[in-house]
Amino acid sequence: MEAKFQKLKTRMLEVNDISSAAGLLYWDQSTYMPPGGAAARGRQMATLSRLSHEKFVDPAVGKLLDELVPYEESLDYDSDEASMLRVTRRDYERATKIPSTFLAEVTSHTSESYQVWTEARPANDFERVRPYLEKTLDYSRQAAEFFPGYEHIADPFIESSDYGMKASEVSRVFAELREALVPLVSTITSQTPADDSCLHQYFPEADQLTFGLEVAKQFGYDMNRGRQDKTHHPFMTKFSLGDVRITTRTKENFLGDALFSTLHETGHALYEQGIRMDFEGTPLAGGTSAGVHESQSRLWENIVGRSKGFWTHYYPQLQKAFPEQLGSVPLDAFYRAINKVERSLIRTNADEVTYNLHVMLRFDFELQMLEGKLEIRDLPEAWRERFQADFGIVPPDDKDGVLQDVHWYYSLIGGGFQGYTLGNILGAQFFATALEAAPEIPSEIENGTFDTLHTWLKDNLYQYGSKYTAPEIVERATGSPLSIEPYMAYLRTKYGELYNLGN
Repeated sequence: MEAKFQKLKTRMLEVNDISSAAGLLYWDQSTYMPPGGAAARGRQMATLSRLSHEKFVDPAVGKLLDELVPYEESLDYDSDEASMLRVTRRDYERATKIPSTFLAEVTSHTSESYQVWTEARPANDFERVRPYLEKTLDYSRQAAEFFPGYEHIADPFIESSDYGMKASEVSRVFAELREALVPLVSTITSQTPADDSCLHQYFPEADQLTFGLEVAKQFGYDMNRGRQDKTHHPFMTKFSLGDVRITTRTKENFLGDALFSTLHETGHALYEQGIRMDFEGTPLAGGTSAGVHESQSRLWENIVGRSKGFWTHYYPQLQKAFPEQLGSVPLDAFYRAINKVERSLIRTNADEVTYNLHVMLRFDFELQMLEGKLEIRDLPEAWRERFQADFGIVPPDDKDGVLQDVHWYYSLIGGGFQGYTLGNILGAQFFATALEAAPEIPSEIENGTFDTLHTWLKDNLYQYGSKYTAPEIVERATGSPLSIEPYMAYLRTKYGELYNLGN
């Protein structure tokens, strides 16, 4: 049994190596690749995707998993070996339902679609990318049919990124959150918005990048196992536990974009760098779900990075980096500026209070597109109508409307957005539990020290990788299932003080 288990681990390492090579090609396409390489890059990534998939779904893997059932049954549920077999079997059963040829087709198509999107968005040209999006939707519906028996056509995609969740459960959580959130949004946005003009000045790109990366390192981002580069839409990627990279984007006329993108992606990277090194190359060496992963990016970006205590320490350093721009701006004014609440167009720049309305819009549209209730050609107009209803504003163009997010243009449609709001909820729940265990965390943040928080997260979350499902890790770490209460308490306390809302 031990020999068979080692044989399975070797096979999984080979699968991981091929997938990591494909990931490196995607990272290159998103950062440094010249546009002329797009066609060949799509072919190259499709080839690697097919090879990785074929190696994983090889009947020999299924045979090994079957032969190892008695071994798994002899182990404790919490053992690393049992966990690896459990997760590998779950992934194998899913992967064997998708033909390798189909996967290669999708990979080639989405690579080309991504390249077209990078050109169509700045040109505000939805029609250019529309045929690609229509084809993506066709592929998405085909992919769902490989998983018969679902309650909702989006369930296979949601389960892929947030295992244990279905469209019905996500909709229930979103409805509960929306009911609590909308009155808060209305109350705050009825007031005069904070003045954030201090953020909209000329901030040299190099200085922005230097400052943001320095904070990332102080959070705990290990530069011996990481680096930062620029891209169109920031992301974190991992080629091994020793190579976890982040990307950001800069606007020299807006300070917030690069800074908070960097902190956001650092949160993702801290999670991956915190996974136990002996999980390297196995199915356990990754975050357990999109929602749990987002909990870390949103925790470090917002709960820490937009807190008053954080800027009590870092604002003098930021003023020193940009003396002409911020030297005469008081801390309180800057703090209000970075936490300005307003009904805005761009999800990635949205404040904490309105952000989830952006996610819910996209989640609802994904369901409608997959159900056949919303055609791609009608998407821009549907976007404008929903934005008018939810935010009271209408996007002036598609660039800041339906084209703004990369998700539908580089992957299948479905399961791509709910993790952001689940992450907001879980980030507050994890942070609240960490404070109960270590009440000194806020004072440490005010002194620019993050070791206690980082250590608590590593001990209770990061180290386990995918060993436990999201519901299991949330229960283990916090003692309760997912709940919106810590998140709403956090929002009401923070923004109640900022906007003098009283009770």
